[in-house]
Amino acid sequence: MRDDDGADGRVTLAEVATRAGVSLSTVSKVLNGRSDVSPRTRTKVERLLEAHGYRRRATGAPQAPLIELVFHELESVWAMELIRGVENVAKEQGAAVVLTESGTRHAPGPDWVEGVLRRRPLGVVLVFSTLPDKVKKQLRSRAIPFVIIDPAGDPEPDVPSVGSANWAGGMAATRHLIDLGHERVGIITGPEDMMCSLARLDGFRSAMTMAGLTVDPRHVRFGDFHVQGGFARAMELLEGPDRPTAVFAGSDLQALGVLEAARLKGLGVPRDLSVVGYDDVPLAQWSSPALTTVHQPLRQMAEEAARMLLRPRDPAKAALRMELATELVVRQSTAPPRRDA
Repeated sequence: MRDDDGADGRVTLAEVATRAGVSLSTVSKVLNGRSDVSPRTRTKVERLLEAHGYRRRATGAPQAPLIELVFHELESVWAMELIRGVENVAKEQGAAVVLTESGTRHAPGPDWVEGVLRRRPLGVVLVFSTLPDKVKKQLRSRAIPFVIIDPAGDPEPDVPSVGSANWAGGMAATRHLIDLGHERVGIITGPEDMMCSLARLDGFRSAMTMAGLTVDPRHVRFGDFHVQGGFARAMELLEGPDRPTAVFAGSDLQALGVLEAARLKGLGVPRDLSVVGYDDVPLAQWSSPALTTVHQPLRQMAEEAARMLLRPRDPAKAALRMELATELVVRQSTAPPRRDA
């Protein structure tokens, strides 16, 4: 389908307007995400555009040299690392970065789509686990490229994405604690409905199994990647005589919550309890004690996502998935267990 005179015999926008029973200007409004179109008319036009495989020509310049970066929340410490990464690449291209907060951790809200279609940025970087099919089709039909930064999910194969090795990170953290001599190791991973949480948990289980150690179900908890969640789950883990001698927290923020729970329980870190975090946000090296953690290359992930966004690609080819390595960073929050532990 074309948006010009239809010389190749395919349906033109004028014919779409006729079939939808609307004016050509109404079709244009739908294409540009204008809000002054009724939902019923918008749905009818979009279905016709989709049915005929419409894709806007990508040769015209966008309205502004912008890269839109979309989060479901901007409160996370690691959000700043992602922002810096996208900005590094945007500056190289003479573009600006627009930040948007929308939706849940799984997908942006429906109100976001109309806005981005009006803004028509160079492209969109999204920090979500996936995108609804309708949103993907709308962006593609308007020639707005998109890439997902994926520290927290497992996007479909047709979604360009940049992620990190969560399973390997979980294994490295746990193996470090086992190598120090810990046998009762607990874990506070992330939300149960996020792939990265499950991957880090699987890495933990694999390391324990390979070492011939049993995973005690009482020592496995699902958190929320925030300080309060880490604190609450750690208070549960540290109850009773058979408490873990070490805890792997699925994020640095949760690890900070574990440190506070240990303090309130009268436990010294790492004398009585070793703690490993995940992410290696700048705050990790300034905690007390400095946090042993798994370095997730957040800034590099954002840079690669922005480069992937701006790199010319054949849309007919399979989308690219890039996975970056994680690395254990040993600091002062881990040590061998006490002999009487």
